[in-house]
Amino acid sequence: QVQLVESGGGLVQAGDSLRISCVASGRTFSSLTMGWFRQAPGKEREFVTAITKSGGNTYYADSVKGRFTISRDNAKKTVYLQMNSLKPEDTAVYYCAADAQPYYRDRRYPRSYDYWGQGTQVTVSS
Repeated sequence: QVQLVESGGGLVQAGDSLRISCVASGRTFSSLTMGWFRQAPGKEREFVTAITKSGGNTYYADSVKGRFTISRDNAKKTVYLQMNSLKPEDTAVYYCAADAQPYYRDRRYPRSYDYWGQGTQVTVSS
């Protein structure tokens, strides 16, 4: 079992920056591929970004590429999402997710993740 706890969400203005974090417990963190998803009201949960176990590779949705950065600290069992140049359309609940399988799964899809956090709200005002 893996427990994920997000923090750092809040209300910001367009153009601002925000960093959210996700702390994991219950399993060796370095064995987990980690991802961030978001879900706006009335919309499906969508992929934002993912990072491989060692942190050597990262992947981004086109909508956030160049503005968001994912990173991880395996010693702290934490994954971060640095969000710059925020836009109102970035408003959503942001979820941290963990893929605990040893084989490849398409990281863009929620079904590829085994564990989820409770989410943290990010609201960007115009």
